Amino acid sequence: MKGKLSALACTIVGITIVTFGCSSSEPIAAYQKAQSLPSYQQQSFNQYVEETKQWLAENRVFITDDKQAELAQVLPKEYQPANPNGQGILLVHGLGDSPYSFVDVATHLASQGYLVRTILLPGHASKVGDLQLPTVEDWQGVVDHHIELLKKDTDGVWLGGYSTGANLVTTAALKDDKIEGLLLFSPALQPHSSSVQFAEMASYFVTWADQDPEDNPLRYNSLPMNAAAVYYQTSADVRRQLEAHSYDKPVFMLLSEGDRVISTQFAIDTFASKMTNPANQLVWQGEQDLSEPRSTRFSMKLPTQHISNGSHMGLLFSPDNPNYGISGSQRICSNGQGEEAEKLCPTQSDIWYSAWGYVEPGKVHARLTYNPYFEQSMNLLDKVMQSKS
Repeated sequence: MKGKLSALACTIVGITIVTFGCSSSEPIAAYQKAQSLPSYQQQSFNQYVEETKQWLAENRVFITDDKQAELAQVLPKEYQPANPNGQGILLVHGLGDSPYSFVDVATHLASQGYLVRTILLPGHASKVGDLQLPTVEDWQGVVDHHIELLKKDTDGVWLGGYSTGANLVTTAALKDDKIEGLLLFSPALQPHSSSVQFAEMASYFVTWADQDPEDNPLRYNSLPMNAAAVYYQTSADVRRQLEAHSYDKPVFMLLSEGDRVISTQFAIDTFASKMTNPANQLVWQGEQDLSEPRSTRFSMKLPTQHISNGSHMGLLFSPDNPNYGISGSQRICSNGQGEEAEKLCPTQSDIWYSAWGYVEPGKVHARLTYNPYFEQSMNLLDKVMQSKS
């Protein structure tokens, strides 16, 4: 979601201006929508991947000349363990993202013996205009269907999710006692801005919360108002479930203090009061100590790495990731720091990295897109999962 929910808040506040000033009238292919969404109810995961690949090949607006490489990165994927332990994990990406979000986490989990699958939320990985189409039932439906498929192939199923995906898997786990536990990355249980709750109403007046050039083959840069409204429905649904229920299965949660997309305090409070298993672990990237005894803190003031603070998306990726790591090919300069800094960012040699919206005099910040503590985070995740055995 990057800073799109923050942009959304501004859109809602100034909806009349945005309607006439920000929505593009040009027929840009990325902003158009497909006639329908792809099916996700295939009887096997392999069939699902193949039919999704075919649909994306016909409907995707490609960013690069290497179409096959693009498809390979954003498709749903199964990660087969060399030494299976009989357990499966379903991982669900966030708003505007793709299954690539979990490439490093999934690779690690497969190395630990888990059969790992990533799925595609309808409307993603084709063109951003397709996010005008899905409903919350579409996103819940694909998660529920693939939980059942994974149950058939494993002895037990864990669920993991990033941001909006964390909402979807938490709701599913609260309704299904057979789920073994949860892995939650930047869970968007409650948005940072309260204005997001009005996205559904705003969608009747304006199509786009934010429009930017689409130049990242791994995720969208723009955000239709419908998608923001569906995200908010996932957050409202999971909060209603959490009000009525506690969760006593193992939970791993990873949060960044610098995150301005979600309410980190709500996530911390939920972990403390509703996620009761003593083996749970909250990994906190920030400077303020938490009172929660089941937490581990890592400082994100890392000047030798030119890191000012941690971001919403950076938790997921290894420093070695070829796209988002230290030497990655994707530098995200749309970072809420103003037009002047954003123009300097692509060619700036002395670049710093931060969460969306962080500003510091004399520094130009790109988005922090990797986790400098990725290995330590995965070790803590492993301990949570091993507590179940």
